[in-house]
Amino acid sequence: MDWGNVTAEDLIDALREVDWSSPPRPLSEFFSRFTVPKSYSRWNSRLKCNLYYYRTNYFILIVSVLILGFLWRPIAIVAALLTTLSLAFLNDSFAASFSEKVTRTVRQFSPHLAAKMRPPHTPVIRGRPSARRVIHICGQPRWVFVLIFSSASFILWFVSCGLLMVLWALAIGLLVTILHASFRTPNLKARLNTFREEFRAVWRNYSEL
Repeated sequence: MDWGNVTAEDLIDALREVDWSSPPRPLSEFFSRFTVPKSYSRWNSRLKCNLYYYRTNYFILIVSVLILGFLWRPIAIVAALLTTLSLAFLNDSFAASFSEKVTRTVRQFSPHLAAKMRPPHTPVIRGRPSARRVIHICGQPRWVFVLIFSSASFILWFVSCGLLMVLWALAIGLLVTILHASFRTPNLKARLNTFREEFRAVWRNYSEL
């Protein structure tokens, strides 16, 4: 993949659709080699490549910084968890996995209720599934859960008075992430992983036809 031609919207879509269940990269690899990019185009390509490849490491880093800032505000920790869940629901893989686990748990107590929590069938147009797929969680559109968790987190942020603190912690976490992604030299393993993810995406789209 030529990361220099990838737009910010393409990167966001790739992060939204990619599987986030993969473990973080080893620390020995995460802090192995740093160099200064020689041009803006190389910096732009390196930044996008590292954000995609080390996505799990950056996520853990930002969450750790937020947790350190919330040690004296327990309500803010709950608000941060709800905010994280609302953002995680925007990822297709996480939303589908969460819905499947909840439905499987409910099925043990109430099979009838679990049957109602199944997602509706994908509409078929001219013999093929519709290209526009709406993600459902426990039988409801995804935006319902995003709205509920976002509203609850907003109320808790207001009650805990920790919104300013989280903005500072988030700014520090994002700054460290951008600095690392800017100076971490992409290795061959990162490029090979990108090609593998591209192949999986193409194969997944082909299998849905």
